[in-house]
Amino acid sequence: MAKDHRRSRFIPFRKADIIDMCIRDAGLTGDEVEEFRQFTRILEALFHFEFQRRLEILKNSYAPFNPNVDTRLLTEVSEKDRKLLQQQLVDEMTAVLEAANFERITDEDLAQALAEESLFKIRLEVDFDDFENVIFFRRGESVRQEILRQIWGLRHKTFSFTNYDRVAVYVKFKYADYFGDSRRKNLPFVPGSTIIKLFHNVPKADLEMLFPNSTVRMKTVDKFIIGVPAAVSGIVLLVTKLGASLILIASVISFWMGFGNEEVRLSQKHLIALGAVLGTLGGFLFRQINKFKSRKIKFMKALSENLYFKNLDNNIGVFYHLIDAAEEEEFKEAVLAYYFLLAAEGAQNQIEIDDRIEKWFEHHWNCNLNFEFDDALKKLERLELVSRDGLELRVLPLAEAKRRLDFIWDNYFAFNAN
Repeated sequence: MAKDHRRSRFIPFRKADIIDMCIRDAGLTGDEVEEFRQFTRILEALFHFEFQRRLEILKNSYAPFNPNVDTRLLTEVSEKDRKLLQQQLVDEMTAVLEAANFERITDEDLAQALAEESLFKIRLEVDFDDFENVIFFRRGESVRQEILRQIWGLRHKTFSFTNYDRVAVYVKFKYADYFGDSRRKNLPFVPGSTIIKLFHNVPKADLEMLFPNSTVRMKTVDKFIIGVPAAVSGIVLLVTKLGASLILIASVISFWMGFGNEEVRLSQKHLIALGAVLGTLGGFLFRQINKFKSRKIKFMKALSENLYFKNLDNNIGVFYHLIDAAEEEEFKEAVLAYYFLLAAEGAQNQIEIDDRIEKWFEHHWNCNLNFEFDDALKKLERLELVSRDGLELRVLPLAEAKRRLDFIWDNYFAFNAN
């Protein structure tokens, strides 16, 4: 399997690895290495504290819509408040996804993906009228190659496809009134609920399998595989076994309806033969129906197996996953921006630093990264770790930077006036 990684904002290294990578770069003196580790520890604590508050916002916003909730609401949520909470949930979740370096899958991208042929050779249908709101995000786009086996494994064909490393799905269903009007029963979801899911390694052409209401439909080729042999077998059955019996039945019906003058008498032999023929016909129809059901079950099994191994988290569990991912990305970006400004000789402008970081990843770590220095710089400016002199940037030395972060930490809560 070959991979072609495209430029992405996502930094594919752990926090601990980024710290070690900066230290290995030899831009720090012996004494500065330990100070740098201390700096990263308190910076990590600050980001963790801030993102924990964002996690609580997500959980509280989602509480009235969570289909898997096991706690009770203290008061009934009005329709007006539900709409406000729903919008707050969408806004905060979108912000966290963007902080985690996810990118939104546009309606055009989604339409293009749904039009492509599934890699699993399954035809799925999605009823978009069921949804009030649908949002898809993805992270890590790459081109992969797989080997397709055809003609019972005698022929191999290599094909390329676009793969998403992570896909986050937000789906808001319409309320019960809509599904009552459409006379649909035994729904596998709760009307009005909000479904949130996280998947990994999803081919772009198979995004439709991530919808919670997707249904399996047989492709034209599969209908031919079942239909053509059934038609041929049916014709043979009619000619060889049912022909004489059908003529006899037609004669009886014709006489009963007054179209024939000659009475047709059915002997016991005729009745036994007719029963056998009808049994044969019933067995034939039963086998064809079973073939159709078996093939559909096979497709549903392939779908469920792929979803089982691609699913990472569901509903409120997705928040924990995304918050952790966003916290990691924010931390890594801030550490990289601070280190490269600290290790630079004299003041640097952001274009030079941005270019240096991207080339560093490409040449030293074989990583084609689109580093967003603007975003990283905003974090340092918010923490007052960097100063500007025109286009030139300077960061606080490590000792001062640690004191600054310690001051922020000590003043998160100021209940003690002494």
